[in-house]
Amino acid sequence: MATTNISKYRKVGGWVIAGLLVALFIFSAVGKLFLHPEMMDQMKLGDWRVIIALGELTSALLFLFPRTNFYGVLLLSSYMGGAIILHMTGGLSIVLPAVVLIFVWLGGFVRNPDIFKM
Repeated sequence: MATTNISKYRKVGGWVIAGLLVALFIFSAVGKLFLHPEMMDQMKLGDWRVIIALGELTSALLFLFPRTNFYGVLLLSSYMGGAIILHMTGGLSIVLPAVVLIFVWLGGFVRNPDIFKM
């Protein structure tokens, strides 16, 4: 991808969004692994919790670093799409995963304006 010069404020804003999202995903993955594994059992995903948590951590780390930000956006978008589907089939509100997904796209665009150009 071509690099586009972005302002200092945009860089800082992008890092803030990325840092907050990565913290959210790390907290979520740690919860799946250690804090509340029974929640995954309730969703009938108990057998997959380690794989899901490791995928979440990997995606978040790819999202954090500028060189791999594009891949992180793709993977986190897929992950949040799955979360939205799970919420829909479980009769839960999709607002939180949809808002997180919007922030993933926003963070990806702010840090890498060429991300949506084909």
